[in-house]
Amino acid sequence: MAGPREPAERCSCRRTDCLERPLRRLFEGLARAVAACPWPFVLLPLLLSGGLGAGFLLLPQRQANDIEGQFTPTGGPAKAERDFVRRHFPPDDSQRFSAPRLPTEGAYAALIAVATNGTSVLEPAAWAEVLLLNATVHDAAYERLCARSAGGCASPNPLLSRLGPAGPPAPGSLRFPVSDGVFLGAALGGVDAAGGRVRSARALKLLYYLREDGPEAHDSRQWLQGFLRDIPSKVADLRLGSVRVTYFTSLSRQQEFEENTKSVIPLFSITYFLTITFAVISCLRLSCIRNNIWLASCGVLSSGLAVLSSFGLMLFCGVPFVVTVANAPFLILGVGVDDMFIMIASWEQSLRKKEKSNVKALLAETYAEAALSVTITTLTDVLAFFIGTWTAFPSVRSFCLYTGTAFVFCYVYTMTFFGAVLVLNHRREQGNRHWLTCVRVDVGKDQAESSCLYNACCIGSCSRQPSQPEGEHPMSIFFKKYYGPFVTNKWIKLLMVLLYGAYLGGSIYGCTQIREGIDLRNLASDDSYVIPYYDDDEKYFSTYGPRIMVVISESVDYWNESVRLGIESCAQNLENISYVDKNHSESWLRVYTELAKGGLININNKTDFLNGLSRLFKILPSFEWDINKTQSEIEASRFFIQTVNVTSAVDEKNLVNQLREAAKQCSIPLKVYHPAFIYYDQYLVVVQNTVQNVVVAAGAMLVVSLLLIPSPLCCLWVTFAIASVIVGVAGFMAFWNVNLDSISMINLVICIGFSVDFSAHISYAFVTSGEASANKRAIEALSLLGYPVLQGAVSTILGVVVLAAANTYIFRTFFKIMFLVILFGALHGLVFIPVFLTFFGNFGRSPGTKSKKLELEKF
Repeated sequence: MAGPREPAERCSCRRTDCLERPLRRLFEGLARAVAACPWPFVLLPLLLSGGLGAGFLLLPQRQANDIEGQFTPTGGPAKAERDFVRRHFPPDDSQRFSAPRLPTEGAYAALIAVATNGTSVLEPAAWAEVLLLNATVHDAAYERLCARSAGGCASPNPLLSRLGPAGPPAPGSLRFPVSDGVFLGAALGGVDAAGGRVRSARALKLLYYLREDGPEAHDSRQWLQGFLRDIPSKVADLRLGSVRVTYFTSLSRQQEFEENTKSVIPLFSITYFLTITFAVISCLRLSCIRNNIWLASCGVLSSGLAVLSSFGLMLFCGVPFVVTVANAPFLILGVGVDDMFIMIASWEQSLRKKEKSNVKALLAETYAEAALSVTITTLTDVLAFFIGTWTAFPSVRSFCLYTGTAFVFCYVYTMTFFGAVLVLNHRREQGNRHWLTCVRVDVGKDQAESSCLYNACCIGSCSRQPSQPEGEHPMSIFFKKYYGPFVTNKWIKLLMVLLYGAYLGGSIYGCTQIREGIDLRNLASDDSYVIPYYDDDEKYFSTYGPRIMVVISESVDYWNESVRLGIESCAQNLENISYVDKNHSESWLRVYTELAKGGLININNKTDFLNGLSRLFKILPSFEWDINKTQSEIEASRFFIQTVNVTSAVDEKNLVNQLREAAKQCSIPLKVYHPAFIYYDQYLVVVQNTVQNVVVAAGAMLVVSLLLIPSPLCCLWVTFAIASVIVGVAGFMAFWNVNLDSISMINLVICIGFSVDFSAHISYAFVTSGEASANKRAIEALSLLGYPVLQGAVSTILGVVVLAAANTYIFRTFFKIMFLVILFGALHGLVFIPVFLTFFGNFGRSPGTKSKKLELEKF
């Protein structure tokens, strides 16, 4: 450290400063180089940023906002299951379309017609408007592109094909959910039934499927885009009174998600305005010569250059630019300004101790004292982000790569560009030049008779005397004389312990309530047409969930009765799951077995079994699509089960886990699949990935702390703060309606870096203090570092606060968790840790410890 040591002690690695001392010498050498020739260190970062910033020209090519590709886990089981289904059961939407048999969601437009005034959509007036709505959509272009089955367009709703213009069904004539062999669970919503008979229904869903394979695929996409563009005006022209309509397409989720990035761009200007304003106010001085406004502005500029350089470099390297990356500049700006505050504070400390004319010595001491602190915080943040790339979610990987690289550039530019600006600003001050005009200001006796206005503008005082350098900052005095004694009062300490107990208890309870997975509606903005559609779908059509495909994935001897019994046993195990309605399963093998029981065919012989399938297909042609048959084998086959009451993320998680577990235990090789499982797979890895990243990153932070902070006791408190802040953020996420998903996972990784930032400074200042009592050591730590910690917290919050006004879940979530991270991190650094240190502060402390204030200033 800074103080003198005995030779033996200097080389002893029993002390933990063996790495710190060489780093200090390295920083001193860099500072002397910057001070000797500052202009290259100003110009080179500007030129480098300009060159790398050209990477933004590649932004349109690098944008990768595919929801499935970025927000579902790489290598999820459902993706392999989908590939299997595609290979063995290729769809044919030009001749034999069947929505439940699609390996994907398909290409479709959807309308939900809801009866107004609490009436039924099956009443004559509402039914007539539904028919009118259907006729508006079913135009000549749709007729050419529609998915076809049985020689015509697949019906958008089974009731329309059954009843057509004849009028609505008479009350009680329909059964629910199955009527005349047609499943109506996904066609009618809000059904009021008595004895299985439909009395009324609040909503009706229309699904218009188009061909998504072959030469018509491009035209189908164009039709869907035209549908989204024209449907609001078409519905308005119909002047519907008995129903209201919400709409959606297979393109909607992706298109709305891509619009999110554009919506946040205007917030950048507000963020920079707030940050620059805060930085300028924090650096204001009464003297018009010593005013640090340019330093503050250049500190913000340094962060902007870091964003430009890092993003450009990542774009040049081909790293996908995902919408979550748009959060990064807000965070980088706040952290960069925090580093600037540390550098300015250390510079001003050096000015009070050193000969001002020796700028090399001034900057060398500034770097020796401040650079290690900036190095520790930067290294912990960068490690946290790069460790965050070890995840199954591509969106998280992209965010961590962009942000971690930006932190590296932010650090480099702080050490070079901003250091050179410090030197140039000091030369201006030494030349008595005005901060704004750079015109020399003479404060000799000629100005003694100048006007008060001249003196106020050029000197900073009407007193006709040059302003004296400011002494200790008022906020440091506040922490020393008022806040420090307040929190070390024994009754206040007791109150703080109780407060921490309430915080920890609430956090642990919140962790038990946290929900997993991203709700797909949250990928659209709040004012999107997608939200009302999701609301109606959830309100009226959530009773019956997805229709699950159960695939027998290998060739088995279906003609062997024991094999058939095994398949039936597996099917019954799946049907016994609470989320499955066993009354609505659809199995070709069950029907085939019933035919055999009637004596029509023989299924106990391989040849007869295979030859008899043609008779089954004549009775129920759709079963032909469920059997992948060669001349001598059935390579794969499938049947379907109907799920019910899958209404929440917890239900989705339980459903997919229970189905896969039942399939795994079956003696027959089975796969269970539905296109929605692509998104359900996030539940399998989100908790595991989050815990893995947090544990690994926390371990890395502890190693960094032990290497760079020469106090094991300090590292112990840093570890405590990391764990406590993470538990707090995770727990209070649940209270603020934030799910644990790929977006919030990013922020939990951020927690680790910021926990170190806030806690390391205060705890290290405490354990190295030379004061006799624990209370006095806590007061001294707060007086030295309380204001910089507070400045860092405020600057970071200002960097993200505008995201609270975003109308998109992704950006609001980023603000919410960052706010919790900063709030709890600052609360630990300024309240809990100082109090707890007074209880345990003598552990590991030698009786002969001397005062080390010079060492502390760098923190």
